[in-house]
Amino acid sequence: MQNFKYPRAEKLKKNAEISLLFEKGKWRTSGNLRIIILKDKPTLPIENGKLGVSVSKRYFKRAVHRNRVKRLLRECYRLHKDLYKSAFGDKTIAMLFWMSSEMPEKFQDVEAQFIKLCEAQKK
Repeated sequence: MQNFKYPRAEKLKKNAEISLLFEKGKWRTSGNLRIIILKDKPTLPIENGKLGVSVSKRYFKRAVHRNRVKRLLRECYRLHKDLYKSAFGDKTIAMLFWMSSEMPEKFQDVEAQFIKLCEAQKK
């Protein structure tokens, strides 16, 4: 049975982890989605995988629109966690970004870009 949860332990919240991610992480892009990833290394051990979500105020001025896009991104991760972990690994810190000022019309649009991003990483 698949684990469709997104518990607090999987959420990227600590400022130290976020700053480390931006210092040493690698960027990937697919359509309007961007991700920054930091994988587990012997010099930089990571205990468990974490994911954060962000939408810029530059693209969406209203908080309700930013929150809607963030909900869609979290839902994509939650439903396709197995695909994400097979592409990026279990012990990774990552952050997802929406890089467009246009609101996604449907969840399926965001979902397709998330799947494409994960599959591009596998290759």
